[in-house]
Amino acid sequence: MKPALAMVATAICLLAQPPARAEPVTSLADGRLGLIEFASATPSGPSALVRQTYPVPGTTVRGTLSLPQGAAGRVPAMVIAHGSGGILPGREAAWAARLGALGLATFVVDSFGPRNLQSTARDQTRLSTMANLADALAALRLLATHPQIDPARIGVMGFSRGGQVALYSTLEPLRRGMIDGALRFAAHVALYPSCSIPYHAASVTGSPILMLLGGADDYTPAAACHTYAAWFRDKGTPVDVTVYEGAYHDFDIPPPPRFVPELQSARGCKAQVEVESGTMQRLDSGGALRDPAAIAAYLRGCMERGATMGGDPRALALAARDVGDFLRRTFALREP
Repeated sequence: MKPALAMVATAICLLAQPPARAEPVTSLADGRLGLIEFASATPSGPSALVRQTYPVPGTTVRGTLSLPQGAAGRVPAMVIAHGSGGILPGREAAWAARLGALGLATFVVDSFGPRNLQSTARDQTRLSTMANLADALAALRLLATHPQIDPARIGVMGFSRGGQVALYSTLEPLRRGMIDGALRFAAHVALYPSCSIPYHAASVTGSPILMLLGGADDYTPAAACHTYAAWFRDKGTPVDVTVYEGAYHDFDIPPPPRFVPELQSARGCKAQVEVESGTMQRLDSGGALRDPAAIAAYLRGCMERGATMGGDPRALALAARDVGDFLRRTFALREP
């Protein structure tokens, strides 16, 4: 078996293991790898994360940690955040293998399994994206304790809902909801995130962002992400945006594109969220929504159904190249 394929097979086997029964770890100082259970939180929304009003003790989640072959000294790492469909065959593990080949450690986080969820694609209210974000930030905090990982070179990569995690983790009030001190992600890679209801904050970390979008994406359209990227640039954040023409949502998965009528999409929503106050500003009417019931009612009205998703080998090859170029530049990696 070729080394890259062997890495994929190993990662898939690790992801398929049943959850460990030990107490969640708070430190990786012992250098452990493989399946790891760790403590996180389940905020009900951005205000709960910002104000730290989520339940304590929190939620135990899990992730699979791998180091690149022949790792010597401290290496950079990427937290990998899945989308609304959970960890998918041929996506998270395959990206972990690609990143490993670049010389990065990877931590594939499972936010759904420990919460007894399989998917939120048909009903996004089943779990707030802030729970996925809390998991990613808790993973950052944990990885920084590993003796073979450079805490100054830990990034986050996500797909769809996980792409939102990659973007929202740059917002300082949300970061501080889980992390005390200056520890932050050093790189943010978002594949086909939903940008239709962008989250805004007064301050951002400033770490560079890469957005990779599908030009034919009718689930999380690219146009809204161009607007969000402009907002980040106005905040002083370096942002690279690449659109793969003709590619649909989930362009990096093996199955070909198909239309799924049950999918819930925010593409018709015209609003933005100020995370410090928890206020939703409607961009169509100019009204401000503060009451959770009013916000929920607006979202029920603007959500739409049905979208296309599926793989595009050409877009995947370009994405692998573009992610590699971005991380080599950001983490000062050597060329292979």
